[in-house]
Amino acid sequence: MASVINEAFMRFTRRAEVVDRARLVATFVDAGPLMTLLESRDHQIVYGRRGTGKTHALSYLVEDRRKKGDVSLYVDLRLIGSSGGIYADPNLLLEERATRLLIDTLAALHDSLVDYTLGEDLDLSMIGPVLDRLADSIAEVSVVGTVEREQEATAQDEEHSHRSAEAGLDPVAAAVRVAGGRSSKASRGRRERVTEAGVARHRVHFGRVGASLIDLSRALDRHTWVVLDEWSSVPLDLQPYLADLLRRTLLPTPGYTVKFGAIEQRSRFRLSTPEGDYVGIEVGADMAADVNLDDFMVFENDPDRAKDFFRELLFRHLRAVLEDEHVDAPATPSQLTNRAFTQVTAFDEFIRAAEGVPRDAINVAGLAAQRALNDAISVEHVRTAARSWYQRDKEAAVGANPTARALLHWAIDRVIGDRRARAFLLRSDISHPLIDTLFDARVLHILKKSIAAHDQPGIRYDVYKLDYGCYVDLITTVRAPQGLLPVGNENAEAGFVEVPPDDYRSIRRAILDLTEFEDAQGPATSAESVGGTA
Repeated sequence: MASVINEAFMRFTRRAEVVDRARLVATFVDAGPLMTLLESRDHQIVYGRRGTGKTHALSYLVEDRRKKGDVSLYVDLRLIGSSGGIYADPNLLLEERATRLLIDTLAALHDSLVDYTLGEDLDLSMIGPVLDRLADSIAEVSVVGTVEREQEATAQDEEHSHRSAEAGLDPVAAAVRVAGGRSSKASRGRRERVTEAGVARHRVHFGRVGASLIDLSRALDRHTWVVLDEWSSVPLDLQPYLADLLRRTLLPTPGYTVKFGAIEQRSRFRLSTPEGDYVGIEVGADMAADVNLDDFMVFENDPDRAKDFFRELLFRHLRAVLEDEHVDAPATPSQLTNRAFTQVTAFDEFIRAAEGVPRDAINVAGLAAQRALNDAISVEHVRTAARSWYQRDKEAAVGANPTARALLHWAIDRVIGDRRARAFLLRSDISHPLIDTLFDARVLHILKKSIAAHDQPGIRYDVYKLDYGCYVDLITTVRAPQGLLPVGNENAEAGFVEVPPDDYRSIRRAILDLTEFEDAQGPATSAESVGGTA
């Protein structure tokens, strides 16, 4: 049975967007109250790093709402547009690029609505004309300023005169004939050509688009859910403009709920103007951002919840694979882990290696299965797989930024090498772009936010944990980390704690001072790469 399970682990699908909706529903595992929050009709931004399950959760929401009778549309913003790099063309104004992007986004929604209408076998005689009006209202090309035109005027004057004289002897008539002549021709002309040039720009009629959307909602007589996934794939400078245009069209229209799937460190929804106003969406006011999958996937303080989640995750994916092959799967999640892993400690090691990231868990399981082949997965198989996955996916991504890689190695030396710990604290009110880069690459994980410093009012700290792959090679050596956070102060050690406390005074020794790294790297890194006040 171990070989069958391992083969199934190796066939797990790594990315949700390549799986059909039925498979997504079958393999989805809810994390706490996640779906309860997503089913709210409030507009929401769903944050989460790559691999935390945003696409899977949003796709499940789309399918679930459709089954319950609502209209549900999913738009992958990576696939919007047909003109390649037009959105990144620096020769076009930001507003122009953003408007074209909005037009393409609304056009994609229109196409999705058409597909939905055809798929649900609705009355096209009623809905078809409304869809046509929506298509007509989405955009038009209008002329702003002058356009290219050419005027040409030609005038010509001509003058002609002729005189002649002739002389000769006519022997017959015995007469003398005299004749003379003169001819002249004069021509004068002028030509005038005037050329003027301008630019044709797209213009969106917000009122017409909104009215068409309202008419469509009435014709469908159903609530419409619009999911805009992969928001962070939109160029960063365009995001506030696209957000602003969506705020003026979809967000205020009754009968519609909009959900964004985004990576927080790669998103910019709002841009302040010199006049004190803003362009874009004001998070918290225009729409909520109360769902962050990185928070939902933090299991450090609840190991039993982590085991339940990933046991169910493996079970549902395995069952989906084996059902396709008409092979009987283990009856329960616990039966699966008992057969797939050599012992409880092997499964516990797998949970630690996953670090709360479903995609990492699936990839580590597949790599461990490759090494186990016909045997159950052991602790050593998990560690080897985790090391391979870390080097292949995470270390390679960090390596693209040499300064971020240097910061990671420096942090490993300070946290693991000097303190024998796995986690550290950073001030919450200081922005560190390189820390954000490492967090985005999943080599750092946030365990807890806003730990209070009661003896320093107003100062709070976030707890970051180093990824399992950062220290997996050290686990069996004398340099292995001994605990999560060191307790005590700089001059005394009192051991380690596995649960981050609410008051940082007992773990001052865990605070990481990035000014040491800045000083070692030089002023350029300090000012430009590492951070500044948030």
